[in-house]
Amino acid sequence: HACEAGMDMGIVNAAHCIEDKYENIDKELLKYVEDVLLNRRADSTERMLEFAATLDPKSKPCALKRLNGEVPKFEATPRQNPIKENLIAPPKKVSAVPKYMDWTDHLPMSDTYDILEKIMKERIIVIDGAMGTSIQKYKSLKEEDFRGEQWKNHTHDLKGNNDLLVVTRPDVIGEIHGGMLEGGADIIETNTFNGTTISQADYELQDLKHVNLINTEGAKLAKRVCAEWTAKTPDKPRFVAGAIGPTNRTLSVSPSVENPAYRNCTYDEVVQAYIEQAEGLYAGGVDLFLVETIFDSLNAKAAMYALDLFFEKVGKRIPVFISGTIVDNSGRTLSGQTNEAFWNSIKHAKPIAIGLNCALGAKDMIPYIENLSKCSDCFVFCYPNAGLPNAMGGYDQKGGEMAEECRPFAARGLINGIGGCCGTTNEHIKCLHDMVSEYKPRKKHDVEPLMRISGLEPLNYKPDEKNMRSTFLNVGERCNVAGSSIYKKAIVDGNYDKALQIALKQVEQGAHVIDINMDDGLIDAVSAMTKFVNLLVAEPEASRVPFMIDSSKFHVVEAGLKCSQGKCIVNSISLKEGEEEFIRRAKIVKRHGAAVVVMAFDETGQAATCDDKVSMCQRAYKVLVEKVGFDPQDIVFDPNILTVGTGMVEHNNYAVDFINATREIKRVCPGCKISGGVSNIAFSFRGNEPVRRAFHSAFLYHACEAGM
Repeated sequence: HACEAGMDMGIVNAAHCIEDKYENIDKELLKYVEDVLLNRRADSTERMLEFAATLDPKSKPCALKRLNGEVPKFEATPRQNPIKENLIAPPKKVSAVPKYMDWTDHLPMSDTYDILEKIMKERIIVIDGAMGTSIQKYKSLKEEDFRGEQWKNHTHDLKGNNDLLVVTRPDVIGEIHGGMLEGGADIIETNTFNGTTISQADYELQDLKHVNLINTEGAKLAKRVCAEWTAKTPDKPRFVAGAIGPTNRTLSVSPSVENPAYRNCTYDEVVQAYIEQAEGLYAGGVDLFLVETIFDSLNAKAAMYALDLFFEKVGKRIPVFISGTIVDNSGRTLSGQTNEAFWNSIKHAKPIAIGLNCALGAKDMIPYIENLSKCSDCFVFCYPNAGLPNAMGGYDQKGGEMAEECRPFAARGLINGIGGCCGTTNEHIKCLHDMVSEYKPRKKHDVEPLMRISGLEPLNYKPDEKNMRSTFLNVGERCNVAGSSIYKKAIVDGNYDKALQIALKQVEQGAHVIDINMDDGLIDAVSAMTKFVNLLVAEPEASRVPFMIDSSKFHVVEAGLKCSQGKCIVNSISLKEGEEEFIRRAKIVKRHGAAVVVMAFDETGQAATCDDKVSMCQRAYKVLVEKVGFDPQDIVFDPNILTVGTGMVEHNNYAVDFINATREIKRVCPGCKISGGVSNIAFSFRGNEPVRRAFHSAFLYHACEAGM
């Protein structure tokens, strides 16, 4: 009934949800269940209890057995319904759908946005080639060149730390920049790929004064060279991209085979390192940021989180390009995500362009750029390697050959920008520039408004409005310490292998999303959440689906989000502690890129009636859409599934109220979704398996019709 009303998803036993089809439930059992569920009789609970007492409590609702082992032989006979009115029928008259104001970002955008937008609509822009490859051509560079006067007496060898050359040999880096611009590049990257405290720690240069100097001087140098070339041809502006590499750490993969939950760096440390790098690059005058060579989406999410905090700090936004790396022909990042799942994970940052670089040559990269071009609504670019490396690790592909391999990107209208990665020099850039000048750029397009979440794989939820039950998302409840005593015992005992098997079994049995909850007095929830999610992301068969990070304690929610490379669903926030705190938490969830479950709760308490559920959810929706800028597709309301059949008259209409509220909330809050903890509905029949499962199935049938 909930699905009939339009319910989208719910925390359920996935196996039972799939097995217990409404149409196959024993018809006599269903009559008793629906009498309670839909409040059709004053004595429905008493009658249900009497009938339940005759049933084998371990039988199934679609294969019912009596206590004596007999299967009931039921022949339907007309029964007078004391309440003739259909309590869940859609109303004949409804008010107009409210109009909501568009959210306006209070941070202004730099002038570079409009300039880049105009150019990338007119022609395919060109990004420079590989800085490392170009530096290798300067065979005479020695240890002293990397030390200079600045690090003359440094305790560690510095040769190979190419970022230092912006300080010690600016003539070399300036010459490389100039060669790329001469070849036709519109955008040159700062020589700051490893310009974070984390990466510079390999050379004992993690002190912020060193890192800040590298980034500031790298940006200033690139800006000077760009200014010189733009002065020569003012009709062709050049841009400096602050190069932000992935660091030498991965937040989703353990460096220890023996301990897959271990990480040698925390999310907060990576965020801080990226903020510090952004500060130096911005002080040096970069026009945009390029977050590149992303092999772990969680590192990219940390970078986006950091940049959003940085923009708030400086009071302005500058354009951001994001480039992922597909490590082989599996089409996945090193941390296992497909490129569409990667896009779902970072699209909340609203980059001006998304692309791929490194690892592959152009020929192998084509299908993945084609997929990005289809699924993303921003500009698309790529800068592949000069073919594949030879036996010595070098690259043999010349500029003309590479340009021909890259031609399909332009000829098929897949890109707005192109450049070169490993093995490419100014010669390659010149050939790419000449080749793409023959073609028009890809046209940006809108994508269908859907809730797009991800694990290792994308989950783009497209409800079937005519049959909501068929597209219902099963959120597995068994990794919730309140939903499974077996799981709780495993966590309390520290038996995480068993906990992982529970998660894996849920996915095998049909869970589309895994709910993870550690709220229990016997458990250190932050520690348990962190460890379990870290372990779970290392199990590809389980982590291919998105996670629902579930806790009544918001700091526990944050702990889970900081371990999840996919786009999660947060469960939950509410207006219980007031609008100011609600907005604060919603902004953090948005910054992490997660969808959010909002409970029908406000300062006065929990919503029980249909009217209260609708008014609370509509108020929250208005705040999220107008004040936070939340995508309506990522807003999931839980209007509180409360228990029926308790024997208390005031509880009799709870299911009816939920179903009717579901329909109305979805009407007055366009784009939102409806979820709920389905097992709540039949708590009063715990222990009687066929009755409880029949309640779940019948409830879902009507709630999904209403919009759940």
